[in-house]
Amino acid sequence: MDSYTPSAKDIIGSSPLIAIKNEAPPKLIVDPPLSDPLSLGRVFIQYRTENLRVLPVFGEGALDVSPRIGHIHITVDNAPWHFVDTSGETLILVGLEPGPHKVLIELADPTHKVITSETVTFTMPDLKR
Repeated sequence: MDSYTPSAKDIIGSSPLIAIKNEAPPKLIVDPPLSDPLSLGRVFIQYRTENLRVLPVFGEGALDVSPRIGHIHITVDNAPWHFVDTSGETLILVGLEPGPHKVLIELADPTHKVITSETVTFTMPDLKR
């Protein structure tokens, strides 16, 4: 039996209280919508970031923060607008019509410059059957 217990650093990474030299590039990892809520007409999309903390901090001064910080932009079905999320929690969308949909999730720096993005596609079921 292996009795190794991962350290806090193993699980959550470096301390946010110490600047990181030569930070690795930020990554965005997005899962497909959870199937159980989707079958009920709700879209729950889980995501995570690496090498960037999602926080409600904006402006050019925040570009110098280490470890790096940012937020996400969410665009549904190529809308001409997006909304911003700084929670780092599961995205929840409701009220979408039955049929195919596309959600663009962009990882952005504190000045809203997009760093990387992922697109999730899914089909909303027709619940009126």
